[in-house]
Amino acid sequence: MTEQTTHARRFVVRGRVQGVGFRWFVEREARVLGIAGWVRNDADGSVEVLGLGTRDQLFSFRARLQAGPRAARVDNVEEFEAKPVSGLTTFRIEGAW
Repeated sequence: MTEQTTHARRFVVRGRVQGVGFRWFVEREARVLGIAGWVRNDADGSVEVLGLGTRDQLFSFRARLQAGPRAARVDNVEEFEAKPVSGLTTFRIEGAW
């Protein structure tokens, strides 16, 4: 991935997304798509995701976030511009808030 093609997006996923394996689902999907970044639970019950990749990768990633794993219920996915993080080349699950 070159700096020219790397875009960053922050997603906030709301619904029944904690306690249902959502973060592990997000990590797996990010690895399949080749996206770097992180996922974490937020105190308000949402899940926050930072994704770095191409526009196409991030478009596919958002669709997978909207679908979620079988046990989840995704009500809304908000998407925000973010700045690419230099040196972030893998995807990880961060601790809860």
